[in-house]
Amino acid sequence: MKILIMIGQLLLSLSILITLHEMGHFMTARWFKTRVEKFYLFFDFLFPLANVLNFALWKKKIGDTEYGIGWFPLGGYVKIAGMIDESNDTAFLDQPPQPWEFRTKPAWQRLIIMLGGVIVNFLLGGLIYAGVLAYWGEEFLPAKNVEYGIYADSLGQKIGLQDGDKILMVGEQPFVKFSEPLVKRAIIIENVDRLTVERAGQNVVINVPADFTKELAAHENKDKVLFGVRLPFIAGELHKGSPAEKVGIKVGDQIIGYNDIATPYFQDFQRLASKNPNKDVSVKVLRNKTDTLSFALKLTEEGKAGIYPKGPGEFFELQRKDYSLLQALPAGFVKGVDFLTVQLKAFGQMFKGKIKASDSLGGFASIGQMFGSEWLWERFWSMTAALSIILAFMNLLPIPALDGGYVMFLLFEMVTGRKPSDKFMEWAGTIGFFILIALMLWANGLDVLRGCSR
Repeated sequence: MKILIMIGQLLLSLSILITLHEMGHFMTARWFKTRVEKFYLFFDFLFPLANVLNFALWKKKIGDTEYGIGWFPLGGYVKIAGMIDESNDTAFLDQPPQPWEFRTKPAWQRLIIMLGGVIVNFLLGGLIYAGVLAYWGEEFLPAKNVEYGIYADSLGQKIGLQDGDKILMVGEQPFVKFSEPLVKRAIIIENVDRLTVERAGQNVVINVPADFTKELAAHENKDKVLFGVRLPFIAGELHKGSPAEKVGIKVGDQIIGYNDIATPYFQDFQRLASKNPNKDVSVKVLRNKTDTLSFALKLTEEGKAGIYPKGPGEFFELQRKDYSLLQALPAGFVKGVDFLTVQLKAFGQMFKGKIKASDSLGGFASIGQMFGSEWLWERFWSMTAALSIILAFMNLLPIPALDGGYVMFLLFEMVTGRKPSDKFMEWAGTIGFFILIALMLWANGLDVLRGCSR
C-alpha cells in the first residue's frame, strides 16, 4: 500500500507538471498562429521503434490538434507543425513551407515557443510555493529555544560535534532556525568550512575537514544526519503489541535508564538499545514525575522497545508565520529562486568534482521516495514545486531533443544569421533522444543497484 501511495503521488505530480509544461509550448505556438498537431501526456512511441510501439492509451482530435495520453511515461510532447522534434517525423520536409508552420516563423518567435514550457515551470514552482505558504504558513523551531542542545550523530561526531552543543553560527551566518538540512546544504553547496557552537558555556569553533563534503554528499549517507534535537525520552505513543506495551509502560512515562546506565535523553537510550537487538534488558521509568519503576523486556530485532517519543513541539515553543495571499506571492517566488540557486550551485560542485553525479542522480524510485509513503498534501505540493523548478532547469540544458538544445541552435541562428540545416536538426534530435534514454536508464539503474545493495 505504501508503495502505491508513493507511485500515485509521483504520477499525479509528473502529470500536472508535464501537462502544464507542454501547455506553455502549446499556448505560445497558438499565440504566433503556429499549428499544433499533437498534445500528449507521456509518449505514444519509443524511438527508434516508433512503427512497432506507436499507440496511445487515449486520444481525441479537436480541431487541428490530437490530444492524447501515451503509454511510455518518460515525459510528454507537443508536435508543432513544421518542426523536427522527438517524434522524428520529417514528412513535412517534402512539402513547401506553409505560413502556419514553425519553420516559417521568425527566429525570435520560435525562441519564445521553445522557452514557453520552462517559463511555465519556473512560474509554476513559485506559485505553488506561494500557495503552500498561504494555506499552511510556515512553522519552525527557533535555535535559541533548543534548551538541551543537540545530539551528535556519527557523521556529526566526525567533524567534532558533541552531545549538548548549541549551534550558534554556520560559517558567518547566525543559526536562527533549527534545521539540520540547512547546515548540511551549507557545507555541501556553500562550501562552509566551520561551525561555531556553545559548549559548556564556552564558544568553540569546529573546522569542517576539506574532504568531508564528498562523504556527506555520498548516496549511502543521504538519509543520515549530522545532528538532531536532544530531547528527554517521554513516551508519546506505544506501538501496539510492542515489548514496552506488553510489560506495562504507559504514555507519559519518562524513560531514564537502560539496565544500570542512566539515559536522560532519548538518544542515549536509542544508541544503547540499537546495539543490542533481541536482548533482555531492564528499563527504568519515571511515572507521574514521582514514581521510579523498572520493567524487564526483550528488545525487537531492530533493537527497539516500541516507544514513540514526544517531539520537539512538546518541549519547546515553535514559531509560526502565517501569510496573506499578497505576502505569500513574493515569498513563494523568493523560495523558488533560492531553490533554483541551490540546484545551480550543486551543478557547479559536480563540475568541480566535489560531488559525484552518481550520488546526486536518481530515477523514478528515488523521486517517489521523496514524496513519502503517507499522502500529506503540504509535502506533496512542496515536492511538486521543487520538481517543477528542476524540470525547468533540466529542460534548459543544451542537449538536443531538450528545449535547451533547440534554444542553443536558435541563439546560434540569431547571432550568426545562419540556420542549421534540416538534416543536421534531424540527426541532432536523434542523438539527443538517445542521450536522454541513456540518462534515464543510468538514473533508474542506479536505483536498482542501490536497492539490491541494501
